[in-house]
Amino acid sequence: MPLTGKQRRALRALGHHLEPVVIVGQSGVTDGVIAAVDQALNDHELIKVKINEGPETRQEAAAKMAESTHSELAQLLGRTVLLFKKRKEKSKFEKF
Repeated sequence: MPLTGKQRRALRALGHHLEPVVIVGQSGVTDGVIAAVDQALNDHELIKVKINEGPETRQEAAAKMAESTHSELAQLLGRTVLLFKKRKEKSKFEKF
């Protein structure tokens, strides 16, 4: 289920202080990057990803990561992406 505007705003506030945990290099969004993003989402639920210059645009890279990991794109600001994927158990984000 897609996030509402209110939920997106709350996630942006919670993610403001986070540092990027995955960096997309010049090869773009590869299988290794997707695996790293998926693992980070399982560990943290809300993560930042930094996108450097690569073959895709930042919008394409963000959409590909969100789709491949079945997560929600909470924000795309410059070259930084905020992704959210709620855990089924022991989630810190019960209202989402």
